[in-house]
Amino acid sequence: MEVSMYEILTNSPFFNGLTAKEIKELLQTVNYKIVEYPAKEIYTLAGMPCKYADFILKGELISRMTGLSGKQVQIDRLKACVLIAPAFIFAKNNAMPVSVETAQHTTIMRMMPSELKHLIDTNERIRMNFIQLLSSIDVFLTQKLRMLSLFTVREKVAYFLMKAAKEQQSRTIKLSNSRQEIADTFGIQKFSLLRCLSEFEDNGAIKIDGKQITILNSDKMK
Repeated sequence: MEVSMYEILTNSPFFNGLTAKEIKELLQTVNYKIVEYPAKEIYTLAGMPCKYADFILKGELISRMTGLSGKQVQIDRLKACVLIAPAFIFAKNNAMPVSVETAQHTTIMRMMPSELKHLIDTNERIRMNFIQLLSSIDVFLTQKLRMLSLFTVREKVAYFLMKAAKEQQSRTIKLSNSRQEIADTFGIQKFSLLRCLSEFEDNGAIKIDGKQITILNSDKMK
C-alpha cells in the first residue's frame, strides 16, 4: 500500500511537481495514518468541524449541501489525490458547510493540521501548490454559485454538456453519473433534466444513446 501511495500522490495538486521519492522523504518527517471508509459511509456532516488534513488515496466522496426544506445540491465529487476541504483546515471557523459521504470504498491518508503545516512551512513548492489549490477552489465555488443562482435549467444542462465535452476532449460524452446525480449537481428535479435533454435531442442539438451523449450542434442549446 505504502509503496504505491507515493506514486498516487504525485498526481495530487498539493504535491504537484514532486517525485514519488521526494514525497516519501517528506512524509517521513510527519505523522500520518491510513483510514478506510466503506461505501455509503458518512465522512462528515454539515456543521461538524474540519479536524484533519485528509488526502484521498483511493475511492470517491460526494459533498452535498442541504437547504431548510430538505432540498439537496451536489457540490462536488472528490476523487483520488484530492486534499479534502483545504480551505477549512486552518480556518478560524472550520465548521464544514456541506455533508460528505463515500460513493465507494475509500482509503484516506490522514494527518493533523499541524503536520500539514509542517509540510507547507518546510517546502517552498508545496507552499505554492497550497496557495494555488486555495485559489482554484475559490474559482470553482464562484463558478458553481453563478451557475446555481443565475442559470436557467436549460443553461445549466447546456453548461454541463459543454464542460463535459471539454474535459473529455470529445463531442461524444460518456456519463459516469446517473441522471439523478447529474440533476442533484444543478439543484434541479430529475424530471426537469430529462425534459431538457429530450428537448435538446428533438431540436437536433444532441443525440442520446444510453449513458452516451453526442453534441451535434451546440448553437441549438443556446
